[in-house]
Amino acid sequence: MNLRFLTIAAMACALFACNSKKKPSDAADSTAIPQPAPAAREVAAAPAPATTFDINTIPVSDKPLGTFPYFNLPENYQNFSKHDIQNYDVVYFWVKDHFEKPEGKIFYSRIKAKEGKSYSDLELGKNLEEIITGVGGVKVSEMKIPNDSTYTIPKNNQLTYMDGYGFIGSAVSTTYLIRRADKNIWIQTTPTDDGSSACWMILETKPFKSTASLIKADEMKKELDAKGHIALYINFDTDKATIKSESQPVIDEIQKLLTSNAGLKVAIEGHTDNSGEAAHNKKLSEDRAGAVKTALTGKGIDAGRLQAKGLGADKPIADNNSEEGKAKNRRVEIVKI
Repeated sequence: MNLRFLTIAAMACALFACNSKKKPSDAADSTAIPQPAPAAREVAAAPAPATTFDINTIPVSDKPLGTFPYFNLPENYQNFSKHDIQNYDVVYFWVKDHFEKPEGKIFYSRIKAKEGKSYSDLELGKNLEEIITGVGGVKVSEMKIPNDSTYTIPKNNQLTYMDGYGFIGSAVSTTYLIRRADKNIWIQTTPTDDGSSACWMILETKPFKSTASLIKADEMKKELDAKGHIALYINFDTDKATIKSESQPVIDEIQKLLTSNAGLKVAIEGHTDNSGEAAHNKKLSEDRAGAVKTALTGKGIDAGRLQAKGLGADKPIADNNSEEGKAKNRRVEIVKI
């Protein structure tokens, strides 16, 4: 009997112990304050994703502005090295996770302290921020631009060098936007690596206004007969060989010329201005001439009647020291073979 009693007692103790182990969780269900799961805490601590830039969220400002480039540097700072104004070009402005590429009138330069004054990124930055935001500007980005993104800036873009972009990709760049009813004004500053100066650029957007007129097929024929060649102005995407839609009528007229003159064979020559690297310009002009040839063969013109070659900046027809001259040099020529 004693052995049976001890056995029953042991079983009862074991059962009591098991029930005791369950009680804390039972109590937690009714009285303890619930604790967040580890996974929930990790999600809450994760950084929020960067907000995609949307120009429509920037308020339109009507505060008074002077004339381009609008801003004077703070006291004891000056523009130095090369600084220039270009009448029309494209500039890459960083906005959080990508480059915006507005086109228009551009000012660019380097900034340093005047003699006897020490340069300060902080001082310069605070001054510029105050004056820009004071006329309705918004800071849309302030960060170091990823190196793999800076490689998207074309090598022949003049601002790639010291003036303008500065040491982009190795320092914190700050981008501002002033949105106006009739235009946008972009400003970007980038300090230099050695902390002795900064680069900045200002762009005022304006729509591209074509000054070219459409040359009809019969006019092309007359000039080819008289001179053996004719310069045409076909618009392409910036630094690409993609023909813009507004230039399709020019392609149509070349196709009419060749269709009406079945024995005519021509060379399509691509030309650029002298901005940027010669090798890049040569390749770009070749690709653009090839794009015109492809467009014509796509319209039924026999490829055997067409040659395509690029000459880069080797044969200018105007002075490359002016924007007007550069625009004339960026052309496609049709040459009678």
